[in-house]
Amino acid sequence: EEPQKKKFLLKFSGENYTEFEPRRMRFHRQDFSLEILNTSREDGQLYEYSVSKGPEEEVWQIQLEVFEPVADLSIRILHWELSNGSCSLALHCASERGDEVSYSWDSRGNGTRGICSGNGSFLNVSYSLRSAGFGCVCTARNPVSSRDVAFDSSQCGSEQ
Repeated sequence: EEPQKKKFLLKFSGENYTEFEPRRMRFHRQDFSLEILNTSREDGQLYEYSVSKGPEEEVWQIQLEVFEPVADLSIRILHWELSNGSCSLALHCASERGDEVSYSWDSRGNGTRGICSGNGSFLNVSYSLRSAGFGCVCTARNPVSSRDVAFDSSQCGSEQ
């Protein structure tokens, strides 16, 4: 059976330490943290931190996850219908990039509570044209970022 190998990023002994990848990592001696510079997806892996005290060794394992931030958020009208002074819209909110993105909708402005509330990237909205002028805000978030984009309901239809 092949022996398991470990790749060391840093070794600390007494008052001295050696960084094995100084261009990729930065060790902060004041709080014993290790910073990964220019993080990439390949950095998402299992890391081990160990401290030797005489004949004993304490070991912690840390799983690092790397997420791409939410970017380039937009709202599209998938379907619209004008009937009896009412407008019905099917909206879709999407981010061009980002990992593990979740979406939520809310109203922007007063007097429109509930019209724009929802979870998920799709939202169906129906409103009277007399109450037009409210806004819906889509928020896309993941563990490292969030973005908002607004939809103005001032007109019903494909002109938007």
